[in-house]
Amino acid sequence: MNIIDTHIHLYLPEFKDDLPKLFDEAIQVGVSKFLLPAIDSTTHEHLLSLTSSYPSHFYPMMGLHPTSVNQNYMDELAIVQHYLKNYSFVAIGEIGIDLYWDKTFEKQQREAFKIQAQWAREMSLPLVIHSRNSLDIIVGLLDELGYKGLEGVFHCFSGTLEQALHVISKGFYLGIGGVVTYKNSSLPSIIAQLPHDYIVVETDAPYLPPVPYRGKRNLPAWIEFTVKKLAEIWKVLPEEAAKITTENALRLFKKL
Repeated sequence: MNIIDTHIHLYLPEFKDDLPKLFDEAIQVGVSKFLLPAIDSTTHEHLLSLTSSYPSHFYPMMGLHPTSVNQNYMDELAIVQHYLKNYSFVAIGEIGIDLYWDKTFEKQQREAFKIQAQWAREMSLPLVIHSRNSLDIIVGLLDELGYKGLEGVFHCFSGTLEQALHVISKGFYLGIGGVVTYKNSSLPSIIAQLPHDYIVVETDAPYLPPVPYRGKRNLPAWIEFTVKKLAEIWKVLPEEAAKITTENALRLFKKL
């Protein structure tokens, strides 16, 4: 199989002790490329250092994660802009709005999203969107911005069939990870009703491990469980599910 993990945080401390081993295990199950989303200025240098160490496999994004948006968000955005001007990235992300933990800085999150979306348009880069408890808000902001020149993926998509169809109709992709394997997940029935052309796979490691590893640190190789679940939903072989999602990822992330 040839698999592209479109969203994985390999530069975080959870992987500092055994990354080479975990990388080899992922390569053995067929993962060829790993896309690393940014969080904030506390991790940007770790991200870039790691991607420079594995340039044929690790690809960096740049952006300000919504849970890192606070009253000083414009300072953080200035740092993001500096990196965007001086380095090459495959996407702007992970950006968006997160209203699950805290709504204190919702206004600032909205503004940070709009600013970064405009940068993505100007730079012809896809957006990688975090939309926890905020999918309709983000769709509204995209409607406001206009879709011309904008494309991207809704990372860890967890919406309804209607929301999925709307997102796809605007040319955006859905990032599917370990949640699709969970017993009570509505994703399998939703995915079964969608075209295959707008689905990409991700781990979000070290977060959101698939069944049978819920509660553990998510590992890069475990993306095979997501691919196998998609194959089951689509009634195809895992190799075909990997081929479909890899072709989709290459179509979206044009710098790979």
